[in-house]
Amino acid sequence: MATLVLKFSLPRRAPSVIPGFGPTLGLTLAYLSLIVLLPLAALVIKAAGTTWAQWGVILSDSRVLSALSLSFGAALVAALINAVFGLLVAWVLVRYPFPGRRFVDAVVDLPFALPTAVAGIALTALYAPNGWLGSLLEPLGVKVAFTPLGVVVAMVFIGLPFVVRTVEPVLHDVDMELEEAAASLGADRLQTFVKVILPSILPSLLTGFSLALARAVGEYGSVIFIAGNLPGISEIAPLLIVTRLEQYDYVGATAIATLMLGISFSLLLAVNLLQKWRRGRMGG
Repeated sequence: MATLVLKFSLPRRAPSVIPGFGPTLGLTLAYLSLIVLLPLAALVIKAAGTTWAQWGVILSDSRVLSALSLSFGAALVAALINAVFGLLVAWVLVRYPFPGRRFVDAVVDLPFALPTAVAGIALTALYAPNGWLGSLLEPLGVKVAFTPLGVVVAMVFIGLPFVVRTVEPVLHDVDMELEEAAASLGADRLQTFVKVILPSILPSLLTGFSLALARAVGEYGSVIFIAGNLPGISEIAPLLIVTRLEQYDYVGATAIATLMLGISFSLLLAVNLLQKWRRGRMGG
């Protein structure tokens, strides 16, 4: 009888490869919900109480539209610049040994460790009309500090490490024999890069681009100093949110924050879909 019970009993589930998968998964979901999802949900719920008339007033405000367009437009331009030059920096650090390479590699991480306020003050002192570079650019008619160009410069500064550190390990793993094979088949350097190297590093480059874009959109400390914060000219959306809060305009601040959340989520979703489409093509 005992044999029959053992024979017809349900099979035991195979042990998980990761010890304690159930508790760790529960703790992970609880932590993410508490730290990430709950604050975002509270923001969305708060914004849901805004009437359509209030949304119309906020969306028709030229100051709000200007701040949003500057924040996302400058962040997109800065991320594109970082995608190009971040790839170049990563390529040099990986492929070419030269004196001082470790020092240059360490300098790349400086925006990570540097307080954002310090970075903003340093950039302002450098690009102000009486600064080292600003005094040289001013006679040429190029004004960086207290202009949208200064916003882009600050966003490029804080976003570069994301691209370099994302692309660098992938470049390390690219087999140089593939490049030699392409060269032996008659491909020139440009063809080898476009058809052999770029497809291998493109997913990581898109990841670095999206990280740099997300960081630039939410950047505050390093931008406000060099931007000058002129309404309609160099005022960024995060500063406008703080200004509305200081004016006790909680409805306006919540609405602008919700708009930024929605646009940021849409941009990151588009980048992720592009990555998925790219992986599907490579897999096919």
